[in-house]
Amino acid sequence: MRLSSVDLQKRLNPDKPKGMPMLMTLLIALLAGAVFLFALAPYGIWPLALLSPAILYALLMPQMSGKRAFLIGQAYGTGLWCVGAFWLYTSIHVYGATPAWLALIMIALMGLGMGLFHGFLALIFNRMVGKQPLSFAALWILQEWMKTWLFTGFPWLFVGYAFTEQYWLSSLAPVAGVFAISFVAVLLAASVVELLRRRGGYMVVPIVLLVISTSLWLINPQWTKEKGTPDLSVSLIQGNIPQDLKWLTEYQVETLNIYAQLTSTEWGRDIILWPESSIPMFQTDAVGFINEMVKMAKETDTTWVTGIPYKDDAAFDETRDEYPPFYNSVIALGADAEGLYKKQRLVPFGEYIPLEGLLDILPDLAGSQDIMSYSRGSDTQSPLRVRGHNLGAAVCYEVAYPDTTRRNAVDTDFLLTISNDAWFGKSAGPLQHLQMVQMRALENGRWFMRATNTGVTAIIDHKGHIVERAPQFERMVLRGDIQAREGQTPFTRFGNYPILFTIALLLLLSYLGRRSRTRVKLGRS
Repeated sequence: MRLSSVDLQKRLNPDKPKGMPMLMTLLIALLAGAVFLFALAPYGIWPLALLSPAILYALLMPQMSGKRAFLIGQAYGTGLWCVGAFWLYTSIHVYGATPAWLALIMIALMGLGMGLFHGFLALIFNRMVGKQPLSFAALWILQEWMKTWLFTGFPWLFVGYAFTEQYWLSSLAPVAGVFAISFVAVLLAASVVELLRRRGGYMVVPIVLLVISTSLWLINPQWTKEKGTPDLSVSLIQGNIPQDLKWLTEYQVETLNIYAQLTSTEWGRDIILWPESSIPMFQTDAVGFINEMVKMAKETDTTWVTGIPYKDDAAFDETRDEYPPFYNSVIALGADAEGLYKKQRLVPFGEYIPLEGLLDILPDLAGSQDIMSYSRGSDTQSPLRVRGHNLGAAVCYEVAYPDTTRRNAVDTDFLLTISNDAWFGKSAGPLQHLQMVQMRALENGRWFMRATNTGVTAIIDHKGHIVERAPQFERMVLRGDIQAREGQTPFTRFGNYPILFTIALLLLLSYLGRRSRTRVKLGRS
């Protein structure tokens, strides 16, 4: 009997698959996404980073319609983001003065929007590629990578971060970055599901990859080496300025006094580092204060590095611009110091208004284009120059972008990142942020100084270990030493290209394999 194409499609992709009721399936998917949060800092239950994607894989394995697969993936992604990024509630409600009910709706909408990444992952997995662990892991990395650039990006909640301090797997970071760790973890999770289904052959590839990563951990190759110069003494200043006071005009002088007082005992150290926007005004409005600090720095042979809003009056053209461009920046001053770094990755609606002219169609956002926005720094900025070394910089959440940090790390001896995580209070957000800095240090084989307003201020070595760490929400100075290193890890040299090429090849082969099998079935019918 020869089936029509419609009948064959119904057999290959039945609309009403056998199995659990749809509502129960979606609930399990939602919970599987939500539980992933506990794999990351501060909880660190890393096995959940295997269990969570394994459940999604198992839910997608039965034959089903594309619609059902999409809804399962969407439910998983919504649970992942509504719970995993719930720290946004603090900035929206507490500091943004948004009513609690509206803040919750905004978090839900964010979860639905970000959940689309997993929704389309599930749809493509169900309809376009072979349903097996390699294609599932490849699609997972594809959606993680897309989160680093699509619509400016929101590169958070990657599976690989759960294994930052599990060096039997994170030893892959200097070789191919966080996406390689995510790939192996998701591949292992899906392959275990196949093992439980008595298809143990799928375990071969993840076992081989685990042998490689474990061998790297045991061998401990030194991708970078000590530069041979003395370690530098550093003092990281944590001002602990309350977020609701930080930008008040009447509190600006008090903020400067707090940082000056904390720094008064640190002159004579090699480097003093202040957090993001610790000078809460343009450099043109703080000339007297800056000059006094530079004078002290030069007299005591100290390099002073600080975050500051930088206004570029020289670039202002009144015939073209409404106001001079200004940047969220880091500047190196004092003894043996020069350079200005301008933040490249700006926070939408926090530092600039996206789609400015189109927002007038929304009553609550009409006129948003009149709000002054930070300008974006160039992708090809020179490192800061301090104490005879090149220093790469990252401001706030741009350290979450693997490729941005990698570019900034090229030809540097060590790295810094400054932040103001006071926006997120006592939530998990600042600790997840710190975990990402550890991964960036490991990927690039460089020491990191991290100075923040309220925490977590820390010194991290080239292996991602936290060497020194300040408690959160305390006004204090964190002292330590950092080591200059030279050379490049494979990841610093090649970036994400090797892992992206691998997943592209896997998806192409999986797609061609599925097409071939479909043609065979059509021929037999």
